[in-house]
Amino acid sequence: MEPVPLQDFVCALDPATLPRVLRVCSGVYFQGSIYEISGNECCLSTGDLMKVTQLRLQKVICENPGSGQTIELDPNFKGHFSPLTGPQSYGTLEELVSAVVQSSKQLPIWFMSTCKIDTRIRVVPEEQPLMLEAVEMYLGTCSARCVLSMGTQVVVLHLPLSMKGPFWELQTGAPRTLLQALQDPALKGLLLTCPTLPWRALILKPHYEIQAIMQMRRTIVSIPSTLEVDVEDVTASSEHIHFIQPLLLSEVLARGGPFPLNTQILEVPEGPPIFLSPWVGSLRKGQGLCIHGLASPSWRVLASTKGRKVPRYFMISGAYHGKLRRRPREFTTAYDLLGALQPGRPLRVVAMKDCEGDEEEIPGFISLAMGDRLEVLGSGQAHGSHGGDMDILMCHRLSDQAGEEECEEEAEDQEQIVLPLYFSGSFVEEMSDTRRYKLEDLTAQFSLPCEVKVVTKDSSHPADPLPLFPGLRLEEKITEPFLVVSLDSEPGMHFEIPPRWLDLTVVEEEHPGRPAGSLPAATVEELTDAFYYHLRKLPASESLGPPPRPPKRQNLSEQKKQSGLEGNIKSSLVSELQQRPLLPKLKMTTLAKATEDRSNTYTKIPPRKGLKPTKCSTLDPDGDEHDYEEVVEHFQKTL
Repeated sequence: MEPVPLQDFVCALDPATLPRVLRVCSGVYFQGSIYEISGNECCLSTGDLMKVTQLRLQKVICENPGSGQTIELDPNFKGHFSPLTGPQSYGTLEELVSAVVQSSKQLPIWFMSTCKIDTRIRVVPEEQPLMLEAVEMYLGTCSARCVLSMGTQVVVLHLPLSMKGPFWELQTGAPRTLLQALQDPALKGLLLTCPTLPWRALILKPHYEIQAIMQMRRTIVSIPSTLEVDVEDVTASSEHIHFIQPLLLSEVLARGGPFPLNTQILEVPEGPPIFLSPWVGSLRKGQGLCIHGLASPSWRVLASTKGRKVPRYFMISGAYHGKLRRRPREFTTAYDLLGALQPGRPLRVVAMKDCEGDEEEIPGFISLAMGDRLEVLGSGQAHGSHGGDMDILMCHRLSDQAGEEECEEEAEDQEQIVLPLYFSGSFVEEMSDTRRYKLEDLTAQFSLPCEVKVVTKDSSHPADPLPLFPGLRLEEKITEPFLVVSLDSEPGMHFEIPPRWLDLTVVEEEHPGRPAGSLPAATVEELTDAFYYHLRKLPASESLGPPPRPPKRQNLSEQKKQSGLEGNIKSSLVSELQQRPLLPKLKMTTLAKATEDRSNTYTKIPPRKGLKPTKCSTLDPDGDEHDYEEVVEHFQKTL
């Protein structure tokens, strides 16, 4: 086949013969960095091969051959078209008229000339339709009276029958729809007429979008048929040509099989690694990869290590078979305690440091001492001293005797306290659970985050690193599809890849895949810090609201006024002490009595119900402490 323009090839192409393989004979390239225009391919090199799989009609340009005016028609245009050009040409107008008379046709008829017609009135363009109404004498010459329609203008012309052509009779045929007129080979390039359009004669010029497969193109290529490039049809000689079409792992996942699928890596996404596993270094261009199928189950748990200065982060599969034991959870705020409270599950904690309360701010907000046991009841609201309601956490202070059941007398004596949700402290969960859980059971029974210790490693994972750590914090559960893959160089090593975050570009290989069978699951993968924090920013984590902010304190001006007032009070107290006369020295006989009174003061300590807020006391020269110090000083001088 000789090279032809792409537009001519597409217009003459029968869609029933697709697919067709074309070779580009003269390429086209738009200068600059633009590779596509409006999603269409605009750069084709000489020698490129393409397999045309589909044609899509984009629009149809309707052109008036006389004036050159155009109208753009939608592919769903409802008008009907009829052909105008007959199968035979005539040398003169007399031959045309004789043929009409012999065929018993009635005037008027339509005809056109392939050359320009010069008259005294105007010049008729080539291929301009004319209507022959009658034959009559005009200025002593036998002439054909013709009507020329130029839009809204109508001109009557008298053409002598001796005028030379060639002339073509325009014949009307059966009406056809727009798509039928474009698909009919007999109407290619003929003049048509349509009653719903303003012109008597017109030419249809369709514009197609070509859907094609090209070498090393991951997606179907869209090429406009009007691209100025010459092509030739090489379908007959291209049966041995195999078009390599790259795939993304996400496309393999969406396709859903068939598995196993043998592929070769063409491209690895740029950027820092997301896993700290040995197999990450093997993912490079040219590496064979066997995709075995979808990993099951699809959920994973994000975990961080405890007890190390630099934590490490892991993604644990739902198929993990190790055994875990719960560890007491640690909480730093009352808001954390409220988030860990589950309906039907009592939550008891122990305070790990002294914390000062303020009953003046919130009634019931008392101080806590290290070792205090609390049972978390739930949330509530209280009216604060700063105005407005505040969110609080209601708790019971328990007795010092730890146990799951408290006697009725102790239950009656339990003191109810409240903690504002912004309250910062240090609490450790009180628990006596020694059971060993599977990961699936643990996440089903308890909310995350959860503190655990891996006591039995996963037998299917010989290098399971989790039992080496003193503790793990299971942060959250995520659900994401993974693909189980293996390397051709190491068929025994299987691992799982998330196409969402590691979308490799691969190409399918022709040799058959390995037989399907049970696959060992890669249950633990270590994550980089950046990827771990990226996962923690996902919408599942963002749904957790921030803890409440503490109420606003006094502004700076009020604090300055108050500090100035306190300074004046202190200065007045100091001057008063300086002006007050010193007390006389105590005698020796008062030593025994003073000592006895002081010792009796500390002989009996009342039982502690809770620390009260301590207040700064000013030194009083008339108090016992001043007398005691003076006595000791006098006694030492006497000795």
